[in-house]
Amino acid sequence: MHVDSTLNQLKNLLGEDKLPSSYGVYFKNTLVALCHALEDHILQHHYEEEKYKPLLFVTFQKGKWYLQEAERYRDLAIHSRHITIAAVADSGFADHPTSQLANVDLIHLAEDDCLVQEWNLVILAPDYAAMVLCRELSPEEYYQGSEPQIDTERKFYGLWTFDRTLVEKAFTILTQSTSHYNPSLTEKLNQERSHLKNIPASGAVDLSGVVNRIVSYLQMSQEELYTVNRQTRELRDLEGQALKLNRNLGASKLQAFLRMAQRVDQNDPYNPCASLQVSALAETLGQILDLPTLRLRRLRLAGLLFRIGLAEAPQEVFARKSQNPETAQFWKDRPILSSRLLSSMSELQPINEIVLHQLEYWDGSGSPDGLKGTQIPLEARILGLVSYFQELTQPRGDRPAYSLSTALEKCQSYSGTRFDPDLVESLKTVIRLTEMGLMQLPNRPTQLPPVWLEE
Repeated sequence: MHVDSTLNQLKNLLGEDKLPSSYGVYFKNTLVALCHALEDHILQHHYEEEKYKPLLFVTFQKGKWYLQEAERYRDLAIHSRHITIAAVADSGFADHPTSQLANVDLIHLAEDDCLVQEWNLVILAPDYAAMVLCRELSPEEYYQGSEPQIDTERKFYGLWTFDRTLVEKAFTILTQSTSHYNPSLTEKLNQERSHLKNIPASGAVDLSGVVNRIVSYLQMSQEELYTVNRQTRELRDLEGQALKLNRNLGASKLQAFLRMAQRVDQNDPYNPCASLQVSALAETLGQILDLPTLRLRRLRLAGLLFRIGLAEAPQEVFARKSQNPETAQFWKDRPILSSRLLSSMSELQPINEIVLHQLEYWDGSGSPDGLKGTQIPLEARILGLVSYFQELTQPRGDRPAYSLSTALEKCQSYSGTRFDPDLVESLKTVIRLTEMGLMQLPNRPTQLPPVWLEE
């Protein structure tokens, strides 16, 4: 990677181990999907007050500019505070109506500027921050024989994140890298950014929607790439590309799911650490039962994703104080809603099974399939017991948090009806050891996925 590239400067500034886990090599289609998902969030979220509109800084690769993107940025400008577009002079911007808008400024990059090989989208708003940074691999960086033959096979070093600190640093790098073109514009952008910092968040932005779009776009980009490759390559080549793409997209989609799970926790004022604590305690029970490593890994992940279906839930669902029938049903159906989301990623099918059956009861009276006894997957039985216990140890509405002993007693009252008696005994062992001071109740799993983003 070029030493002066935005990505490399960010990496040097932070240290490679501090970059988000999304950092890696991406196919072009994946990056288009990510950028469009973030742009669509802006197009579909209308701010009544000008001060909440986002500040955008975008750079476009030389020779990769298309008219439909110019039209898209004209629409984006309507919903943005200010947009800075950096591209080579012959990109077509200057002749397009987008460049005439009062809140759009162009930077004409020199032909030898390293930015002409980059494709960046940086968004700063009072409510959120997001970005996609990428730089195309040079011909020398492709393995011999893997050079792209068609446009969709082009590869980029890239990353995407919602981490405001990283986005702020990238914004600074880009403004400094382009300051010699238009110093007054750089000063203006710095003033705009300083002004944004003093604006309190409106609380009206829910990023779970944009993450949903990212998952959908990634799925579509995968299907499109399959179609193109199927028409242009032999079956053996297609299979090789598909395997590489699956790994790339799989990591991105899993990251999107984990981000959604975090949003659920953030939206739940009574239980903001549910995913971490449920995953940790489920793992502990799995270790007591001597589950193999693979099953433990699946159980940990199921714990992190066990209520992802509540990503779009109204706040009343979490309060559970005066639920109407609709919100009560929403809460009851959380395993089904979670399963529908996870089903879009076939690699998560074993985790999906655990999450779907977490509310099956030992006596067969649970949902969604009325499974009974050992018909219920063991990991699902563990998840159901642990999530119920953890919920009791947190306050909910007018109900105070129960002590570990009281929460255990309530679980024991359902032994043989709702819960597997043997698992209740295992949970009892953990709680008793905790109360005796011989162990600490875990608050996070032993191996937290690196794509678990913001603490």
